[in-house]
Amino acid sequence: MTPREIALSAVQAIFADFDQAKAQSLLATDYIQHNVGVPTGAEPIIGFIPALKESGIRCTIHRVICEGDLVVLHGTYENAQAFGGDTLVAFDVFRVEDGKVAEHWDNLQPHVTQTASGHGMTDGAADIKDLDKTASNKVLIEGFVREVLQGRAPERVTDYISTTHYTQHNPLVADGLDGLGAAMQAFAEAGQAMTYARTPLIVAEGNFVFTASEGKLGEIPTAFFDLFRIEDGKIVEHWDTLSTIPDDMPHSNGKF
Repeated sequence: MTPREIALSAVQAIFADFDQAKAQSLLATDYIQHNVGVPTGAEPIIGFIPALKESGIRCTIHRVICEGDLVVLHGTYENAQAFGGDTLVAFDVFRVEDGKVAEHWDNLQPHVTQTASGHGMTDGAADIKDLDKTASNKVLIEGFVREVLQGRAPERVTDYISTTHYTQHNPLVADGLDGLGAAMQAFAEAGQAMTYARTPLIVAEGNFVFTASEGKLGEIPTAFFDLFRIEDGKIVEHWDTLSTIPDDMPHSNGKF
């Protein structure tokens, strides 16, 4: 199986079929966990599957992006009280090694129905295309992260984001560059400016590029998981989740 197929099979086994034996066959014994509430290793996940089944949790996957051994799933978890909310929007990132899922990162945020843009947190384009542009689109987003998100040259934002159409799925931000600018100003005035310090993960496939970054929301350590869609060399659509990075976790692997 490909890394994409292995990751999807693992999610199917854990969250749809609730099949402990299948999950065990797909997870590396020394599985490295970065979820801030789950101990590391395969056994905690396998042992939790009966409780997940009892909870009625349901996972819907909206997008899959794969590059090399990394697979990114953009999804929604319903009946997700086991993870801290009724309905959560999530990015799950899996690293596959030797035919098994070996490492996992994720970011979950409560689902919001009333958004500034009128778009949902997970709707919009999903088809992967322009596979021949994967490398150039990844370079584009690396530059955007470095110059705009990390603040080295924020005035160059129009080099990266389309000035004619920019669809926003962050629930607090309206469409377009004007909507983005107004939201950033409002966040700063409220003492909740977003600052990106480093971006350990970047995964690209065709017209989609995903980034996982560590930074702060105001003074609060925060993880920012972003997904960008690129068209004609510019960012035209954006989805994200953000969550607080706690001081204490049930493992020593950290959020990243």
